[in-house]
Amino acid sequence: MLDLDELLGRASLKERIDELEAENERLQAQYEAESDRRAEAATARQEAEQRVNRLEDRIAQLEGELERLESDGDGSGLEVRRRERLRGTRLAEVLDRLGSFRTASEGALTAVVGADDGPGIADLVAIDGDLEDVLGRERLALVDDAAPCLLCVDDAGLVSVTLDPPVLPDREPVWDDRFDLEREWFRPTGRHALALVRTDLFAVGIYEDDERLETHGFESDVKGSHSKGGFSQARFERIRDEQIDDHLERCREALREQVGDGAVDRLYLAGQRGVVETLAEETTVDPAPAATAAVDATGDPESALEDAYRSFWTTELRVL
Repeated sequence: MLDLDELLGRASLKERIDELEAENERLQAQYEAESDRRAEAATARQEAEQRVNRLEDRIAQLEGELERLESDGDGSGLEVRRRERLRGTRLAEVLDRLGSFRTASEGALTAVVGADDGPGIADLVAIDGDLEDVLGRERLALVDDAAPCLLCVDDAGLVSVTLDPPVLPDREPVWDDRFDLEREWFRPTGRHALALVRTDLFAVGIYEDDERLETHGFESDVKGSHSKGGFSQARFERIRDEQIDDHLERCREALREQVGDGAVDRLYLAGQRGVVETLAEETTVDPAPAATAAVDATGDPESALEDAYRSFWTTELRVL
């Protein structure tokens, strides 16, 4: 007796369906395995990006140390006598000491070294050969390692230091009877704003000197890592880039609302290096950013802003 499925011609169709279902399961398993591999790669990439900003801040120091180690073969190997990160009261004390130094006319040099479009240490030596006599070639190399920086040295070699202030001024080298240092390069003064920006967070504080008067901030929903769920890697990255663009537009609008039209005298930007640079280039707020800095600040907007403010207003001192 014939089977009803065979009679109706459904047996072959059922066999074909079984074959296709088996093939579908095989392809699905292959797809999931490939998705897992891509997700792991994307996650590793995102984690690496989060480390980049911290690692970049260490690169300059490590390169300087490497150069000094390599110079040992030449018998130099000179290192800075002391290095210290200064903020708050300690910074004020050091600046007061440098400010109290007096010498004969044109006996104290204050120079910005290695800033954008500014002279390097070789340019300063070419202009004023006495600088090499005061510092010597080895200590000139230490200044080059510290650049961009502010150099303070007297013609007798009693004082020779570099400073890495939050705000590096655009000015010509000056020989005078004292070091020419302005407080606003190192410490917060007047009514100003500091904005912290990350790919997923924005916070801005309004300050009078070092007292915070207002805080505004928000977090944006930006994809942090790629995971399964049907997204291809390219689509995931495109969506994430769009979310970051939307976030930066919110940041620009927040800056216009909070610090635009003369609400503050100066604006400073801090945060993730690439994001900060993009915001500084594209924002049209008045006043324009007076200085930027890459800082590692985590947490919610208010706590992250506190970390960023403390890191931004820190100066590195090197005694040559």
